[in-house]
Amino acid sequence: MSAIRSVEVTERPLDLDAMHRLVSDDRVGAIVSFSGNVRNHDHGRAVASLHYEGHPSAADVLREVAEDIAARFEVLTLAVAHRVGPLGIGDAALVAAVGTAHRGEAFKACEALVDLTKERLPVWKHQVFEDGTDEWVNCA
Repeated sequence: MSAIRSVEVTERPLDLDAMHRLVSDDRVGAIVSFSGNVRNHDHGRAVASLHYEGHPSAADVLREVAEDIAARFEVLTLAVAHRVGPLGIGDAALVAAVGTAHRGEAFKACEALVDLTKERLPVWKHQVFEDGTDEWVNCA
């Protein structure tokens, strides 16, 4: 049975509790989860709005990342999702959850999952600041 329970790039709001439920399993002794949320500032500037654009390959790349992490760590269950489209302040942009037998491996695997997602996922962030300026950032 595959450790990967869900991999998704979506315009729908992300639900960390649902992600946690996806990786719950009788074999799992530790679940570590992550929610990367839109904050109201970036590098000292107030953020007014944010929009994520994903390349058509984004879902395939995210699945490759999930498979890589599942193979490198003793992962029993894994789920990850990234949101695209317009997001509001406080919305989750990236959620991930990893289930392992022991906590140490869960922490390492979840951190690696988030880091590799941010490194490889072809998603661009367009931020509009309250002063009217904007910027595109090539990162998840």
